[in-house]
Amino acid sequence: MGVKNMGKFSVLLIMVICCWISIAEAEYFKYKDPKQKMGVRIKDLMKRMTLEEKIGQMTQIDRKVASNEVIKKYLIGSVLSGGGSVPAKHASPETWVDLVNDYQKGSLATRLGIPLIYGIDAVHGHNNVYKATIFPHNVGLGVTRDPVLVKKIGAATALEVRATGIQYAFAPCIAVCRDPRWGRCFESYSEDPKIVKLMTEIIPGLQGDIPAGSRKGVPFVGGQDKIAACAKHYLGDGGTHLGTNEGNTIIDAKGFFSIHMPAYYDSVIKGVATIMTSYSSWNGVKMHANRFLVTDFLKNRLKFKGFVISDWQGIDRITTPEHANYTYSIIAGMNTGIDMFMVPYNYTEFIDGLTYLVKKGFISTSRVDDAVKRILRVKFTMGLFEKPLADYSMAKYLGSQEHRDLAREAVRKTLVLLKNGKSLKKPLLPLPKKASKILVAGSHADNLGYQCGGWTLEWQGLSGDITEGTTILSAVKKTVDPKTQVVYSENPSGNFVKSNKFDYAIVVVGEHPYAETFGDSMNLTIPEPGPSTIKNVCDSVKCVVVLISGRPVVMQPYLPTIDALVAAWLPGTEGQGVTDVLFGDYGFTGKLARTWFKSVDQLPMNVGDPHYDPLYPFGFGLTTKPMKNL
Repeated sequence: MGVKNMGKFSVLLIMVICCWISIAEAEYFKYKDPKQKMGVRIKDLMKRMTLEEKIGQMTQIDRKVASNEVIKKYLIGSVLSGGGSVPAKHASPETWVDLVNDYQKGSLATRLGIPLIYGIDAVHGHNNVYKATIFPHNVGLGVTRDPVLVKKIGAATALEVRATGIQYAFAPCIAVCRDPRWGRCFESYSEDPKIVKLMTEIIPGLQGDIPAGSRKGVPFVGGQDKIAACAKHYLGDGGTHLGTNEGNTIIDAKGFFSIHMPAYYDSVIKGVATIMTSYSSWNGVKMHANRFLVTDFLKNRLKFKGFVISDWQGIDRITTPEHANYTYSIIAGMNTGIDMFMVPYNYTEFIDGLTYLVKKGFISTSRVDDAVKRILRVKFTMGLFEKPLADYSMAKYLGSQEHRDLAREAVRKTLVLLKNGKSLKKPLLPLPKKASKILVAGSHADNLGYQCGGWTLEWQGLSGDITEGTTILSAVKKTVDPKTQVVYSENPSGNFVKSNKFDYAIVVVGEHPYAETFGDSMNLTIPEPGPSTIKNVCDSVKCVVVLISGRPVVMQPYLPTIDALVAAWLPGTEGQGVTDVLFGDYGFTGKLARTWFKSVDQLPMNVGDPHYDPLYPFGFGLTTKPMKNL
């Protein structure tokens, strides 16, 4: 080989070596290495990201407008299913997994391959999904005062959410509902901040127990059978004037912090991954525009290190009318300290607007970096970079018998016995299983949708046979002696009741499903034919009224005719939990976690108020003992 050829060979060799080195360098990214410390991974990824990629991470869009291509093009960081936003009616877990994975593959195909996080409102079980276990709503769970139970419910919910490939739930709602006229009162555990604080134990159920010695405020999600949680709605959503949804909480700082903040202290300590800002205001300042509470207090004072997410189109509602000045809304939301923006549909307007505002210096790059670091911290903590795609292996957990048994136990413990017999010496409950003929009546006796309430399959809930579960009528038929004749009449006439010589009657009536503003009520009465059914039945035969409602409602006018009254709240799919207690297999143990008013004119009225004159006080609840073989 000549000198000339040697030179060419040397150059070629150097080029090959350089190529090898560059390939090796290209294949190793610190942010992709799980052995690296969290801070190193975040720093390495941040320095590689363009402004476009950062703003994409801050953007959450609804499934209805999402696609693999949209996610790749706009570098979207998160997708959600709003209430009722499903891939298909009665979609299977496998269909859900395929949907989420398709979106995830879009994320993984981007330059940096940052996985997305998929969120859903799993607020009483995985409630958007057909055949999921539907647990009692929070208004009932507060009655139990049982943090161990709600932790188990959190763990079961996490498994069912993971069964569909989803990794993030917008739960728990830790509102302190101070006025039952609020349409979201059923999402609140209690009017008492101490009970709400106790119930934050659902967070380690959803996310896993934060390791001992963890830094305060650092988010924690413990593995593939757990999900990221979201404490909501920060802050004061349950204290609004007249119970108006998205309204104004008018109270001094001492009252505001002592009532509405305690559960957030505990949530942060327990490693909650995300916190959602409230639509509501405090003394006229919208929470989506309250920098003091979001940045100064939550992030700086409480040392919360997860991410703050807006509510659905939350920044649009900073202005009145909403979306009137979107540029201002973006600036206000960013300066407040919101990190991820739930912009379900108008995401291009948000992305373009925020990009322009940063490039022109109206919003600092440091504020953008703070938001993105927090989002990445949660994603790294969840192990999304190591295992971004789901499989079908967890589908077996959706609606499993073990979870249904847990929900049934929860139903038993949520029931409150308010009246038992027209005199204490003659209690009606527990009911005998052996009887000649009994009547089951009422609009809610054989209606699974009514039994579950709002946020079930659809945002506003539904009527009828909407999913797998057991209605109270079905449960009665399964519970009584085979020789006992069970007659069902939804709204019987007085003559029908009188002429049939029933041993006793079970009347199941209450509120129709609702959610959010649609549930705001100034009268809190149960709709017809509920009152008529109570009168027609209870005037003629011994009756127990089982009340299905998301809050205390007007009951005083009906009490003289009712023999026994049970507050069953919104029990969910496992109606047999109601009959377990009605028929004495288990005793009544529940104590009111809300004050039961006589008249709406008394509202708001909460335990500890100077003028406290309730129909049934906070903490009230009659008890019975289990009686086998009745």
